[in-house]
Amino acid sequence: MEDLRIGLVGTGMIGRTHIERINNKLQGAKVIACADANIDFCKSVAAKYGLKAYDKGEDMIASDDIDAVIVTTLDPFHEEYVMAAIKAGKYIFCEKPLAPEADACKRIVDAEIAGGKQLVQVGFMRRYDPGYRQLKQLITSGTYGLPLMLHCAHRNKEIHNFTTDMSVENSLIHEIDVLRWLIGEDYATAEVVFPKSTRNAEEGLRDPQVMYLTTKSGVRIDVESFVNCHYGYDIKCEVVCEEGVLNLPEPANAMLRTNAARVTPICNDWSERFVDAYNIEFQEWINACKAGRVDGPSAWDGYVGQVTAKAASKARDTQTKVEIKYDEMPDFYKK
Repeated sequence: MEDLRIGLVGTGMIGRTHIERINNKLQGAKVIACADANIDFCKSVAAKYGLKAYDKGEDMIASDDIDAVIVTTLDPFHEEYVMAAIKAGKYIFCEKPLAPEADACKRIVDAEIAGGKQLVQVGFMRRYDPGYRQLKQLITSGTYGLPLMLHCAHRNKEIHNFTTDMSVENSLIHEIDVLRWLIGEDYATAEVVFPKSTRNAEEGLRDPQVMYLTTKSGVRIDVESFVNCHYGYDIKCEVVCEEGVLNLPEPANAMLRTNAARVTPICNDWSERFVDAYNIEFQEWINACKAGRVDGPSAWDGYVGQVTAKAASKARDTQTKVEIKYDEMPDFYKK
């Protein structure tokens, strides 16, 4: 196949960064068309990047000119465009979450199974970060025994217009997916507790929060969400195993000697910290599409992530421990 011809639905910031990434940095594909509910803005994006603008995403998806689809709309619209792409038999990359509700994710799973072929990949880009991949290799090797505990943190310098529920469903959803992938286990229970709140939180926001997850085999995980830490963007992951402790590597930033101090800068936001992960994620997605397969996080992973997030949200709202119940994984998704 020549270049994979991609149509993108949703021309907001993340959609535009994906256009630039695919068309200017990666190999084997081009975004050639876009669609958005705001058609005037869509046309301005199309003009900037030399794309064809569509009034309706469904028309773009159904076009014979399009081989694969990227969905970067607002979360509530993910389901309809993913479903349209499944109906058209085209590969789909959908930014997380697959859909805002677990039952919508399950409808996507059922539609994909009914179609008889895996087509959907969910944008859980942490799995493509080189540091997390190192951790995965070390855990899988078995050299250090079984994982017993994980201590993690997801800290943002400052976020505005953020609500208490978003800490789990918009922020910690990344940990929910990548930690399940790291240790290869589903979760059994979830809890969320509130430490003392920072004075830097906007009115009504409980920040920080700590999510506790327990896996089916009893691995205990704690994840701190602190979206107003004020010092930078900081992602931590420590895996305590039977014979050693594994730590997520820090980004490779040069140490500075200045003002009588040694200073190693950290990232300001996610776009700096995970730029390599995004590039690897999309290059591997392009390669897989051209080879006729799905290699990355599946629609089932999207469903499991959303079931877990909803359980954690219930735990937060009720201040109780909540049991997490998934449907049984279909053979369709077992590799």
